[in-house]
Amino acid sequence: MSIVKIDEKKRQKAVDSYKLVGTLPEKSYDNITQIASYICGTPIALITMLDYNRNFLKSHYGVPFNESPREISFCTHAIQTHDPIFIIPDAREDDRFKDNPLVTGPMKAIFYAGVPLVDKGGHALGTLCVFDHEPRTLNEHQVSTLIALASQVVNLFELRRQNIENKALQKNLLKKNSLLKEFAGVVSHDMKMPLANIITTTDILKAKYKELLDEKGLDYLNYLKSSSFSLSEYISGILQHYESDNLTIDQRDSFDIHDLLEEVEDMLNHDYKTVIHLPEANHIISCNRAALHQIFINLLGNSIKYNDKEEPEITVTFTEDSDFYRFEVIDNGIGIPQDKIDKIFELFSIVASKDKNGNRGNGIGLSTVKKLVANLGGRISVASVEGEGSTFSFSARKQDIPTQIAGPENDTSALKN
Repeated sequence: MSIVKIDEKKRQKAVDSYKLVGTLPEKSYDNITQIASYICGTPIALITMLDYNRNFLKSHYGVPFNESPREISFCTHAIQTHDPIFIIPDAREDDRFKDNPLVTGPMKAIFYAGVPLVDKGGHALGTLCVFDHEPRTLNEHQVSTLIALASQVVNLFELRRQNIENKALQKNLLKKNSLLKEFAGVVSHDMKMPLANIITTTDILKAKYKELLDEKGLDYLNYLKSSSFSLSEYISGILQHYESDNLTIDQRDSFDIHDLLEEVEDMLNHDYKTVIHLPEANHIISCNRAALHQIFINLLGNSIKYNDKEEPEITVTFTEDSDFYRFEVIDNGIGIPQDKIDKIFELFSIVASKDKNGNRGNGIGLSTVKKLVANLGGRISVASVEGEGSTFSFSARKQDIPTQIAGPENDTSALKN
């Protein structure tokens, strides 16, 4: 039997990375020791982790304690071998163990078989081991099964460490996202005033020096104003996107659907060539009014801007069932290419290069709509035929439930084509 030279500092660091030492019993580990005891026919089975100065028993079947001093541990010897299993048929006849308190004391550990628990870095963390009060051995089937069970213990260890790493990564991402949102909010607010000053100054220059400027000079001023407006809309979109997190299902108002849609129509300030059909029957619903208002601002606004028909038309429908309010926004606009329909709800995803007024979109509005619908416990999907129009269908949950429970209802992976 060859002895492994162990780098104890690295091995202990590996043990610490699983954060298992000192934890409470868990059924998944206790099931394995119970099976090991049954397969091997032994009264004791343990899952051990060798800590700095103790042998911690993550699972202890057949003994009442959950740790012992490391210096008397059989497992200290087991992890130092290259062999897949370390067996002591009769500890009373082995000079290393015959005077060990585990052998001479109440535990009466005469027989021992331990499989080192080796992680993917090659570090032996502890063992899956069995004890008996009488000398004995294991047959080939028992040995192979004990080794297989030890492999499952290591898999449980790895799943735990992966979960720890995932939680740390999630915490870090949440922190960075919070800082990004804060940064975006501060920068956006700070930029809006200078942009407003640029737009106002451009109008003053045109009014005061119009006679002194040639046609190209006036074009430059118009371009400056148009670009400032575009940037201002872009900043407003970013602010709405991040502030949409504050509009949740828990904030409810009772309101008239027609009043809400008429208010949205007035705010859009369109040229009224577009005919907007409201739901035939009016309804009073209980929902987050601000969130629904912003959803319709974006959906109706897009239906108006991206329409090339001589008679633009939009229809808003409403139905409800026991769990959800359901809305549709149907237009006869330019439609969405099939190769882009799965990406339209992604932040900064742009479908059309320009709207009917020649302005380029910023790819923020529909991403904001998706977040708002999710916050209302619903889902959103789209069906579209390029050149003929689009139908956006979305829902809002009627009952107050935690937003995270409503996840499946917000799955947009199955958008209708």
